[in-house]
Amino acid sequence: MRPDGRVELTDPTIISGSRISNYDLAPVPIAQRYWTTYNYAALWISMAHCIPTYMLSSGLIASGMNWWQALLTILIGNTIVLVPILLNSQPGTKYGIPFPVFARAAYGTLGSNLPAIMRAVVACGWFGIQSWIGGQAMDTFFSSLIPHWHTLIPGSYQGYTSTEWISFFIFWAMNIFIVYRGMDLLAKVENWAAPFVLVMTAFLLVWVVWKAHGVGYLFHQPDKFKNGGEFMKVFIPSLSAMIGFWATLSLNMPDFTRFGRSQREQMVGQVVALPTTMVAFAAMSVVITSAAVVVFPKMKMSELWDPIKLIGQFDQAWVVAVATFTVVIATLSVNIAANVVSPANDFANAFPKWISFSTGGLITGVAGILMQPWKLLADPSGYIFSWLLGYSGGLGAIGGVLIADYWIIRRTKLKLVDLYLEKGEYTYFLGWNWRAVFATLFGCALALGGLVIPTFKPLYDYAWFVGFGASALMYLLLMAVFPVNREPKIVQEES
Repeated sequence: MRPDGRVELTDPTIISGSRISNYDLAPVPIAQRYWTTYNYAALWISMAHCIPTYMLSSGLIASGMNWWQALLTILIGNTIVLVPILLNSQPGTKYGIPFPVFARAAYGTLGSNLPAIMRAVVACGWFGIQSWIGGQAMDTFFSSLIPHWHTLIPGSYQGYTSTEWISFFIFWAMNIFIVYRGMDLLAKVENWAAPFVLVMTAFLLVWVVWKAHGVGYLFHQPDKFKNGGEFMKVFIPSLSAMIGFWATLSLNMPDFTRFGRSQREQMVGQVVALPTTMVAFAAMSVVITSAAVVVFPKMKMSELWDPIKLIGQFDQAWVVAVATFTVVIATLSVNIAANVVSPANDFANAFPKWISFSTGGLITGVAGILMQPWKLLADPSGYIFSWLLGYSGGLGAIGGVLIADYWIIRRTKLKLVDLYLEKGEYTYFLGWNWRAVFATLFGCALALGGLVIPTFKPLYDYAWFVGFGASALMYLLLMAVFPVNREPKIVQEES
């Protein structure tokens, strides 16, 4: 181990012949770890500056909250989820390993496919959602430049015109292209997309407030709750949903921190950027929507919360073109970083000799289409209280096992070589650690049981917390009662 705490294989050929490794899953050499504090800050800024973040406030306000309650809920949720994000980020920088390889320590060399595939399925859904949003922005962009765009090609499918579907697939293809070019291009896109999107959103904010001669009516609206009890019934599931928003990244941040130059740089970049950017961007959406009520009185409130439809109300074609181009860039950067990198690695982990990072990205793209994102976005309340809240319990259960294993049982010490050996420290029984699997399923059952068992409904409202806590405690109990009979170490760790 180096003095700075980072671990590196001095002889990478040790794992080159392993059937559970490939180039994309191998540890990143320290000499190739080039991400700085700015890279991580830019990553979170660009990921937070997306349409789903913009629409978070609308869902909370629609549920009865006023503007400051909605923003406070977003702040608390993102501050809480920052804790598991940082805890799971540490092994990425220390060992240079991606999320599915890190998961092998707790779940086993083959068992790691369980959390990896669970995470990948959620990412595929998010990839589809973001691609649909980006496609809608592309459609508005083309319509601002091409006369009669929506009638150029006749026909429709599921209520959407042919040109809308063309725009969707163009945006989808842009994502796949960047994935095939690799992480270097991704870092470049994130670095310039972050400030560009922030500047353009600030411009829209200033313009709409100027046109409305103030911030509008939302800042004067009281909440709709009669007492604190009614508020808590909405606040608790909303808080879990806000944590669920980034519960995906709380697992797979090693996919990014494996490229970090130091623990300090990746931590500072994330702490500074995540909670502040989420709240700031959500606050911008509240102000813009509130003022837009005055500027565009004929629009429905549900349309005002959709920035793409709001942008479409401008008369100047160049304004629409620039604004929608901004949305396209914002959605492109967050979609690749948050929803492609992890599942691409996850699918590669499942079949390392047949699936590369690029092929895994293509699988993610196809699965995102098959999940029909246009239906997931059809209901704003369902987006928060079904989609975000629902999967947060499952991902929380995985996070509980990973953190309990790495920080409590192993005290942050992993045998790096054994993570890539078919018969080593993390083989357990036939490649599976049944304790981790049982603890994960136990946490999922408690967190999601309320969907089918009315008695468990209160637990579902706390889905992420229940899944995380129950799985962590169960895992620690099982590891204590049924200690692992480890195989003799085959290859000593190089340090």
